[in-house]
Parts: sequence; structure tokens; C-alpha cells
Amino acid sequence: MPSSLLWAVDVYGRVYTLSTAGQCWELCKDAHLEFKRLTSVQQCCWGIAGDHQVYLYVHSSDVPIRYQEETYENQRWNPVDRFCEKLLPSDRWQWSDVTGLKHQPLDSFRLPSEHWEWEADWYVDENIDGEPTEKGGWTYAIDFPATYTKDKKWNSCVRRRRWIRYRRYKSRDTWAKIPSQDDGPLPDPFSDISAGGWEITDEPRGRLSLWAVSLQGKMWYREGIHHHNPEGSMWTEVTTPGEVVQISCGPSDLVWAVLWEGQLLVREGISRENPKGSSWVVVDSPSTEVGAIHVAVGINVVWAVTKDRKVWFRRGVNSHNPCGTGWIGMVGEMVMVNVGLNDQVWGISCEDRAVYIRQGVTSSELSGKTWRAIAVARDDDRSRSGSANSLASAGCFFSGEVRVQSQSSVMNDAESSSETERSQAAQSTSPTHADAMKRRIPKVTSDSFISELVSDKERKPGRDGRDDQEEGAPQEQDQESDPQETSIKLLSQSSSQLGARDSQWSNVDLEEAQPPLPAAASDTTETSSLSSVATYNLGMEEQYGVDEHPLWAWVSGGGCAVDSHTHLNWFSASTGVSSSVQSMSLSITPAQTAAWRKQIFEQLSERSKREMENFKHYEQAIEQSVWVKKGNMQWWRDWKPNKWIDVRFALEQFSGSDGNRDGILFIYYTFNDEKKYLHAFINEITVLVPVLNDTKHTFAIYTPERTKQRWPIRLTAATEQEMHDWLALLNLSCCDSRGIHGPPCKQAIWSTTCKGDIYVCEPAPNLEAVPYPLPCDQMFWRQIGGHLRLVESNSLGIVWGIGYDHTAWVYTGGYGGGFSQGLGSSTDNIHTQTDVKSIYIYENQRWNPVTGYSSRGLPTDRYMWSDVSGLQECTKASTKPPSPQWTWVSDWCIDYNTSGGTDREGWQYAADFPATYHGYKTMKDFVRRRRWARKCKITTTGPWLEVPPIALWDLTVLPCSSQSSVEEVSLWGISNKGDVLCRIGVTQQSPAGTSWLHVGTDQPFKSISIGGGYQVWAIARDGSTFYRGSVSAENPAGDCWYHIPSPPRQKLKQVSVGRTSVYVVDENSNLWYRQGLTPSYPQGSSWEHISNNVRKVCVGPLDQVWIIADKVQGSHSLSCGTVCHRVGVQPMEPKGQSWDYGIGGGWEHITIRGNSQEAPRIVMPVPAENTLEKKGRVAEEGGEGGGRTASISSVLCIKEEELNGNAVSC
Repeated sequence: MPSSLLWAVDVYGRVYTLSTAGQCWELCKDAHLEFKRLTSVQQCCWGIAGDHQVYLYVHSSDVPIRYQEETYENQRWNPVDRFCEKLLPSDRWQWSDVTGLKHQPLDSFRLPSEHWEWEADWYVDENIDGEPTEKGGWTYAIDFPATYTKDKKWNSCVRRRRWIRYRRYKSRDTWAKIPSQDDGPLPDPFSDISAGGWEITDEPRGRLSLWAVSLQGKMWYREGIHHHNPEGSMWTEVTTPGEVVQISCGPSDLVWAVLWEGQLLVREGISRENPKGSSWVVVDSPSTEVGAIHVAVGINVVWAVTKDRKVWFRRGVNSHNPCGTGWIGMVGEMVMVNVGLNDQVWGISCEDRAVYIRQGVTSSELSGKTWRAIAVARDDDRSRSGSANSLASAGCFFSGEVRVQSQSSVMNDAESSSETERSQAAQSTSPTHADAMKRRIPKVTSDSFISELVSDKERKPGRDGRDDQEEGAPQEQDQESDPQETSIKLLSQSSSQLGARDSQWSNVDLEEAQPPLPAAASDTTETSSLSSVATYNLGMEEQYGVDEHPLWAWVSGGGCAVDSHTHLNWFSASTGVSSSVQSMSLSITPAQTAAWRKQIFEQLSERSKREMENFKHYEQAIEQSVWVKKGNMQWWRDWKPNKWIDVRFALEQFSGSDGNRDGILFIYYTFNDEKKYLHAFINEITVLVPVLNDTKHTFAIYTPERTKQRWPIRLTAATEQEMHDWLALLNLSCCDSRGIHGPPCKQAIWSTTCKGDIYVCEPAPNLEAVPYPLPCDQMFWRQIGGHLRLVESNSLGIVWGIGYDHTAWVYTGGYGGGFSQGLGSSTDNIHTQTDVKSIYIYENQRWNPVTGYSSRGLPTDRYMWSDVSGLQECTKASTKPPSPQWTWVSDWCIDYNTSGGTDREGWQYAADFPATYHGYKTMKDFVRRRRWARKCKITTTGPWLEVPPIALWDLTVLPCSSQSSVEEVSLWGISNKGDVLCRIGVTQQSPAGTSWLHVGTDQPFKSISIGGGYQVWAIARDGSTFYRGSVSAENPAGDCWYHIPSPPRQKLKQVSVGRTSVYVVDENSNLWYRQGLTPSYPQGSSWEHISNNVRKVCVGPLDQVWIIADKVQGSHSLSCGTVCHRVGVQPMEPKGQSWDYGIGGGWEHITIRGNSQEAPRIVMPVPAENTLEKKGRVAEEGGEGGGRTASISSVLCIKEEELNGNAVSC
């Protein structure tokens, strides 16, 4: 899980952030503003400053925020001027939007605010539906509006072209003031703000809901916030049944607010089409005696705080019942609470003003278990000494300074009636007594507007002695005064008064900036007076002493991802001596640590060598050992009647004097009252595959023969732990028998299954040999821990992967993880890994004249709730996570991103089942369907480290030889939004790199590949192909994109580039080869069709071609997801000759780009009986070379026939 931030505001209005991976509060560097409220999400943070204006803080990123402006130039043909700007009166505007209804000349576009800048000037888009247009970008049609084509015809009377210009958001890592509409003032001064709504049922990616409350009690909603426009567009007022004082918006569709009278409002009707909701429902306060003053909502939780500072939890809250069922009183007294991601709760205690986190919050126990204070230092505490006198001076926000002589001061809360009383109180307060007294907080920014409005004016002291003024302290008063008059009102109280009752909040009234006070004073009374009051600074320097903890006013965790498995270092404050020790430990450099490790390793090696040499002459006590492990399982019988039967399972393993290990696997079963058995030699097992099943713990065993037949041995264990134990043991035994130990080599072949399992194969030297390559079914695959959708590598050992949730991961160099234990897994470089994927089911309906569309289908129809094929019934209740390792993390929701588009309710229409679906209804559509999605999560371990923060869709690594001296490896990626990125700083020592470099594009991309000579090819989401020019080690991002025509009537989906070859796969699963590639013309000339039924293709550094193929013939049925190898690929024949298939049935991705081993050259023997005859023929032909070539060619033809006999044409 990537690190995320917890935001907080102290009582002086200064903003701090605390990272989930950090151990200290870090001051927001842009600290020129004093803030009162914050609301954060993962991408940004919104705040209300002391001027009641709204500000936005967008985190910096390697991917810029770009917005595309577009307009269309329209022309009509006439016999005199040909195509020109003279249009008919009934025509559209000469410059218009895509519909032609809005007038949009080029000079009408303006930047929305000062926080934007233009990237470049206007230019013409020369692409239409993935195909390049003629020069000038014109598309032609008969009339407006019509279907436009790139070809000009005899009846083309109108034409148009699209002009594009990008603007970029530039105010990042700084507080940017949000402009109001029409450059005027805000609708009202704001007092509270809350952001959320990014998880509304399949909300368009990046869209955000922002709610605000004004000082007049009105509610406002910010329109148009999405990832291309973080500022939004305008404020819209939302009517309420009363005056609102505070609001909270959750990540999904929960919005609650607090009324002036202490009641609560719940917004109903929030949906994808109506994010503002439709109506309000009033909910009573948790307490009948006092009203609510604060509310915080999450996904399925609502927390509230009443005027007596008690905390309440709302039961039964969900998207179907946003009002909940009842209140539960919780332990603790808080000033405010906040709910973040995963329904995690934070709060600020009213006792010590510390930030607390609610521990034990899980999906099954949303209320948590206990409060725990976050006790960490601030970043500037680490460099401060432990002296209490270190705070000698402080800068003032109002450009003046107030200097004090002692930090041992207290804040007095009661206002004395005269200067004499204040002076006496100051003299009577000794420093010792002051340190023992409870510190008070000047509520400059924490004087919550809500508290002041809703607190009872005549409230009796609470059980801790606090009166009503502590609930609602006066706000900071900014008064205008004569420049000659400067005063600072400091309030104090005698110790006798403090003993009588608890103190109130103090009011620091800064009328004007003060010059520095004298550094020393001779008068004892004056010194005592200065020592007995606290001076609270509002400026840039630090206010707190090193032995004091910060006093917080507001906390926001809307962008902080914390769950029950997250390890946090937030609960050990480092102050005083601890700070010195910590700073000392931080001074240890990685180089020193590496040197110590090397020294310790050398000492241990020397000791081991010294102790072992004395015993070399002794014989081994045991030269050979045999051991057997037995167990009971179930085995799937492959012949009729096919069913699971109970079997006895035994692994017999033996080792010889040479240290080699081998073994045999036995399966004993009974058939027709006759005892029989199956066996498999350990050294013949090629792969062990766990099979995901919601009811059984199953795994499959493959051998070369069973790989050809697509007929593995399937076994199921009684428990998940037993299955993992057997898999770990069998995997270790297979590796021992083949002499494979430790992490994979740099030349390894990586692959993933459709279940997310990761497999690696150590390539044999003869894998790419010609004409005798190693058959694919003899390749041994071992599993590596983790869960990924795809993996890419190169021969320098740089391996990256992408999860189903688009998280990027880098290989750490370890092995094992997951179910592997003991010797089968490395002890270090293994980390926790999480992944999230969506499970889909389909709701099907048929139209009839009486009821319209309904769930009553024909007898021959598919199930009304089914999978995508319609052959298997899948209801919401019966659909389970893929395996017990997965857990649900969301509810079922409609998926609007289905291929082909949907209507407003998510339906797709067609004439019948199955057919091509579209997102609109026609007269001929008698059936419809819609897709439902639910997210599930897996937590496992593996040799992978996360590379935050950008989510990736695809990536590629520069292929090179293992002896390459490349200092920095070129790595390209595509974000899940379609942005093209180039990774900077990727080396063998630092495979994760340092940062991303954004490469500009005119449209989102979906596939990218880099080959030899820095050839970069990419495919856009519309299926068009592009080549990046001038990419080199000195210019890693290249210069420009060249549009490459796609194969006729095909939209491409994936590309792979080797040393000199380029292959692509289209959306119809056809494999194409690019012809005519030369160093002088790297774009090539044309496409040649190679094969069909191809899901993925990978071209290696030697131009070797591997694919994941579908519909491969097996013994029983067609197999999908089979690894196939192109045989016969040579420099003079880069397209190869035929396919050889290997492991299959559920494979999703393969990368061969790390295997740069040149195949050994095979010299064919010459038969002895034909030697004299061949010499004579060679002499006649004038040389020996011709005879040798003829001999090799004849043998090659024979061998090709043998290979083709076992190959499958995909």
C-alpha cells in the first residue's frame, strides 16, 4: 500500500501532514496562510483560510494535469470558390463545437484562472477513428451533420477539421485560491467544507463532490470537479430546511450536515446522474438533552459529537439506508472527529488537544475498539535541543515580533478587571507553579465557528470543570488602530483563582505589529510578569517547546489509507534525549550500513571455512536417505463418471551420495474394487498450479505428456493450509531435482495466469536453437509469491509488474513468498503485497409486449443472472470471491464502463442473445443486459516493492544483452488514464528508478513497447498505432509521434517490439507482423497477417516470438490461454515457420524479453557413405559451401515436418 497523508491544523492555523510511512508531522511549506478548516482526498486538499476564502492544494506528480480544448472549422463547397468559409444561412457556425450549435472561434478560449497555462498553440488533429487523414486534417461529408470520412468523394459538399489546444494546471504543491464565478466575490464567506463522492456508483474517474457551508448557514456545491479540472467551475446553492453549521461528505453517497438547533440532515437521492442528491431527511440528535455540533461520515459509518463533547456512532448506515437505525454512545470526549478511507476514524481530544486514531476498525467491526493518541514529533523538533529556553523568539504573522524570556509560562484564561489585578496575578504566579498548571490554548483558529454558534450561552460547567466559554471561545479580533498606538493584550489569572475553577480560553488581541521587546529587564516584577504569560506566535517560526506536544484544532483523513493490516510508526514520540538518539541513527548512511554488512559476512565466511576444513577427511554419516510423506486427498477422475474420489497421496523422495535429490509421486485409488495407482516422477513435473475455487482447495500437476493433452492431475486438500503445505513441499522437491535454487536468473522468462499467479522459467541454452529447439512442454515453471496482472523484464535483472488495481511493483531480487516456506523462500526481500480486482456478473432481460423488459426469458434463453457467456448462473447471493484468500471490499454496483457503451441505467441492448451489444435502444432490440461489479481484495507476500504513486496500465523495459554496459535502462509506461510516461533513473542498482517523465500525446494510449535501438511503438485507445521518433539514451523521451496506419479495418490492442521485429495484436485476436523495417526507415512499410486466436504477443531481444493463444486443441476440448513459441525464427526468416505449444489453460501474460542467450550453433554431421559422392558433387559445383547448405536444408525440412506434426496452428 503506498504511503498517504493525514492532514491537520494546529491552533495557530498552520497546516501539517503526517505520512503513513513517516514518523513526524511535516509543516506545509506554503505556510503564508492561516487555515481554519481542511478536507483532504488522495489527490489534493481543500481548505478555508482566515479570510474565509477557499484554497486548493494539489499534490505534485510526474503526470501533469492537462485539459484539451477543441473546436471545429467548418467549410462548404461552391462552384466558384470551391471549399471555403462561406456557409449557407442554415448551416452551422464557421467555428463551432462538435454539434455545430455553439460558436467557438479560436480567440474565444480563455484560461479559467491564473493557475493554468497554455502548453502550445492551436494545431490540427490529423486522426479520425484511429486512421490518419490527408494533409490538413479535413474530413468530408455530404452535408451537416453526417458521417464524416477521410476520403473526398464526388458528392462531398461539406468538410470540417478539428483544432486542438492543451492547457496545463501549474499551481501544484502550493495553496491556490479558488476563483469564484465571473471574477466576483464568493457567494458567501465560507465556514466549513467537505470533499468526497469519488466512489459514487461507478462515478466517472476523477470526479469529486465538494460541499461547503457559509457563515449565513447556506449550503453550496462545487460543480465540475474532475481530474482534468481540479478547481471546478462554479458554486451552486443547495436549499436546506434550516441553517447549517457543519457538513460532512463521504467517499460514496453519504452526506450529513448539522443544523443550528443541533439536529442532523441526511441527503438522499445521490447517484451517478445526480451527485447533488434530491431531498433532505432530518435525524434527531443522539442526545435528547444536548444537540449535535459535529458529524463525520464515511462509506458505511456516521460519527457525531454533541455539545457535551460525547462521541456517538450511528448503526445500520449503508448506501440503501443512509439515515441508519440508531445511535450508540462511545467512550471518549472529542472536539471533532473525521472519517477517512476504509472508514477509519480520527479525532481531536478535548482534554489534551492531541490527534487520536480509532484502532480495531474493520469491515466487520466498523466502530473499532479503542482510541490511541498519535505521539510523533514534528519535523523541526529533530534539529532542536532539549532545552526549555530554546524558544527565545518567534516571528509574528503580522510582520512584527514578540519576544519572551522564559518558556516556563502558562496561559491564563480569565479576564481581570484592571491592570492592577493583572499585575498582581502576574507577580503571584511562580514559574514552578506555572509548569505544573494545565496549559491552555488560544483558540485563534480552533475557535470553531460551530462551537461558538451552537453552544449554550448559560451552560453549566462539565464534569471536568470546563464552562461554556471553553466550548465556544471568541475568535481572533483584527482591529484597525492608529499607527502610533500599538498594544498587545495579555491576560492572566492568579493561582488562587485557578484553584477555584478551571480556566477559560484566552483572547490574544493583536491590534498592530509590535517592535522587538528588550532582551533583558532589570526589574524583577517585569521579568516575573513576562514569565507568567504565554505568547502565541502566528508566524513562520515554531511555537511549541520540544517537550510540548502540538495542540491541534482540525484533522482530515479523507486521503489517508489505513486499515487493520497497516503498520504505523505513529505511537512513539521522540523528544529530548530520544530526539538526539533518533537524529544520531538517522545520520548513519547506507554506505556505512553496507560496509558493516560486508565486514560481518567476511568474518562469518572465514569462521565457517576455518571450522569446516578440520573435518573434511571424515566420511559422511549418511550417504543416502529415503523419506516418504503421506496424506489423504481427493483426486478428479478424468473418465466417466467424472467425479472427485478419495485417494491416498504419497511423496517418496531420496537423495544419493552426490547430493542430488529425486522423487516419485504416488496416487493410490480404488476402481471397481481393485486397488490402482498413478505415479509421476518429480523431475518430470513441469508446473504446479493452484486452482481457485470457492469450495475446494485444488491444485493441478502437469508433466510434458499431460501438457500436450491438456489433462493435468487435479487434487484437492481438506484445508487451505494443507494445500499450501503440499504445494511448498512439491515445489521445493521439483527445484531440488533440477538443481534450481535461489532467485531466478536475469535471463528468466516470466509469466502470469488469469488468476494473478506469477511463474518463472529458467531458459535452457537450446530454447531458441535451430533446428532443434527445446519443446515448450518440457519447460519447468516455478511459482513466485505475489499477485500481478502482467510482468515485464530484461536481461539485466530489472523486473516490473502491474497488479489488477494498476499498482506498479518492482522485483526485489528475492524468491518464494506466498505459500512457499522455509528453504523454498528467501528470508529477506519478501514484502506484503495487496491487490484488488473486480468480479462481474450480468443481469439479462427480454422484452415482451405486456410487461416490456423483464426477467422472464424464453426457455432457450440464458440465465437471467449469468456470467458473460450466459452458460453459468451467477446471482449476487451465489457469487463468491475467487478463493478463501480473497475478501469482499465493496457491494455490488452497476458497471457503466462496459465495452460498447451503456445507457443511463447501465443497460446494453441487442436483437438477441448472444449478439453485439450497444448502449442505446432501437426498434429491433428485444434483449438487454447490464453488468454488475464487486471488488475483492487479496493480501499475500512476495519479492515485490510498490512503486507509488502513479497507477499504470502497461509498461515495457528496454531489451538488451546480459553483457550490456547500459548505465540507465529505458523504461516506459502508460498510466491508467492513458498518459505516456518514461521512467528516469532505472539502473541495476536502483531498478525502481527515481521519477516519471511525462511524454505528451493527443489522446490516451493503452499499449507500449520499446525494442532494440530504442524503437518505441505505442497503440492508442482508439486502436491507432504510433512510432516515437528520435528516442536515444541521451534523449530518453524522444521528439514526436508518427502515426502508422493500422491493418485494414482492424483496431489494434497490443504491440511488442524486438531487436528488428514489430508484432501487433488486433481486437479480433489476429497477429500481424510489420514489414519493411530498416534503420533508415524504422516505421516500416506494411502489415502481414501471421496467425489468429492470439491474446498476447511478446518479442524478445533476439526477435524470438512467444504468444498466449486461445482455442488450442487438447485431448478433450479447446484450451484458452496457452503459451506458444514461434519455431524457425532466424535473421533471414523473422516471421518463423510454425507454432510449438507449451503450458496452457489459463495463462494471461508472458515476457521473453529477459532471455538474450544466443542459441548454440549446430553443425550437422555428414554421413560417411556419402562423403566421396558429396566431395565429387562439391568439386563439380565449384566449392564445398553449396554441398553443406544443401545437406542442412534437407535435414531442416524433415525436422520441420516433425515439429509441425505436434504444433498447433493458432
